[in-house]
This record gives sequence, structure tokens and C-alpha cells, in this order.
Amino acid sequence: MMPITPCLWFDGKAEEAARFYVSLLPNSRIDTVTPYVVETPGGKPGETMMVEFTLNGSPYLALNGGPNFSFTPALSLIIVCDTQDEIDRLWAALGEGGREIQCGWITDRYGLSWQVTPRALLEWNKDPDTAKAQRVMTAMMGMVKLDIAALEAAYNG
Repeated sequence: MMPITPCLWFDGKAEEAARFYVSLLPNSRIDTVTPYVVETPGGKPGETMMVEFTLNGSPYLALNGGPNFSFTPALSLIIVCDTQDEIDRLWAALGEGGREIQCGWITDRYGLSWQVTPRALLEWNKDPDTAKAQRVMTAMMGMVKLDIAALEAAYNG
């Protein structure tokens, strides 16, 4: 069985978005660009129909499907970061032309939602010491872009 591959629906910007996404993450590449061979609501013959690409080793497909559907924050892609520099770099890139939300969520210029999350936060939230987990969760809820040092300070009390 092939791996499950998310299909991201765009209105004419599938290739542009895929090229942007692969520029942000290591182990990423454009694998195949397939043009339309017939006219559809998503494009004309010769225009990009779909882009198969890899983000940090995982397969994705970007489809120029036309204006019928758009993204919703009910689906987001999570990028787990080890350092504040990684968070800051990705936040700046994804936020350019996009919209900052809360708790590390950001919507990019194409309307796709991302969570730019410190790896440590995932562990801190699972701590059996519920007081620590509550402190870090409370701190996170007051942030837009996540700050590892502030989250760690809350975790440590």
C-alpha cells in the first residue's frame, strides 16, 4: 500500500505554493509537475494541474482544482521545531502575506494553516505533573508566535 498523501486544493497557485513550501524545510523537493491535458474548472491544457512534492520526507500533492473549495483551519500542518531560531524563521516566512493567529498557529498567503511548535512543548504538555502542564498551557494560550524560553520558564514554575 502506498503512503497516505494529503492533497491540497489550490485555485491556480499549486505550483507556486509547493515551490514555496519546499524552500522552507530540509529533505523537501518538487517530485513531479503534471499539466492539464483538457480544460477543466481548474485550468487549461498546458497549465499546471498537480504537483507531487515532498516536505521533510513526507509526500504531498498540490492540485489546481479551481475556486470551488478553500482551506479551513480545521486542517493544519504541524512543523515541530527544536530551536527558537527555527520557529522565528518559519514564522516570518509563513506569515509573509498570511495571518498570525494564536498559540503558534499561522495561516500562510495561500490560506493553509500551520502550527509552528517547539518539540519541548509536546513533551511538557504530557507531563504527569499536571501543575507543570497547566502552567505551560496557560502561557501558550497567551502567545501568538510561541516563545520557547517563556514556555520553559512557565513549565519550571
